[in-house]
Amino acid sequence: MNYLVVGGSSGIGLALVKKLFSEGHVVYSASRQRGELPDGVHFIELDVTSEVEKLKDSLPEVLDGIAYCPGTINLKPFARLKEEDFLNDFKVNVLGAVKVIQSSTAALKKSESASIILFSTVAVQTGMGFHASIAASKGAIEGLTKSLAAEFAPIKIRVNALAPSLTETPLAKSLISTPERKEASDKRHPLGRIGTAEELADAAFFLISPQSSWITGQILGIDGGMSSVRNF
Repeated sequence: MNYLVVGGSSGIGLALVKKLFSEGHVVYSASRQRGELPDGVHFIELDVTSEVEKLKDSLPEVLDGIAYCPGTINLKPFARLKEEDFLNDFKVNVLGAVKVIQSSTAALKKSESASIILFSTVAVQTGMGFHASIAASKGAIEGLTKSLAAEFAPIKIRVNALAPSLTETPLAKSLISTPERKEASDKRHPLGRIGTAEELADAAFFLISPQSSWITGQILGIDGGMSSVRNF
């Protein structure tokens, strides 16, 4: 099967690329840099904020799934957030996803089991201080997920989203940069630790594959219990 992973050069995206590729699928990875992609993965140089329209010329005729993995972590007090912060988060998280999906819909329609995976955050459903900008853009992703799931159901394209808590990736490096920060982050989760890129990739792999053929319009929390469990 043919899969496109946007933001596949690092973090969760790279973990998903490796898993798909190891299972024998044809994988296209679109990002600004190739990074550590395995040999044999098709690399598409792409900046999701400026040049998505060219993507369709690099895709196969039939596409079985898309995972849109780019994201931002822009944590500031609300009073310090500027309009450009909100706009940048929205461009990367939402408009980039919109453009990728619009550029790929024709190829997805030709698949017998097409799936789109988007990424939200635990901070949408669980209020967290200093998350106003990122939670606003990821909240839009959850709305987009459900709207597209309804619109695309008649053409047999599934749309779901994962809502992770803090995960050990390059994007989150500054938040766990010392043993003390890492320990504090671990303790905030009911299961006692933050997540790994591989754990998120496992969930994304399930949703993007035909194994999830009767699942659409869902926001799946992969968050160590953060959104639903309280330890007293």
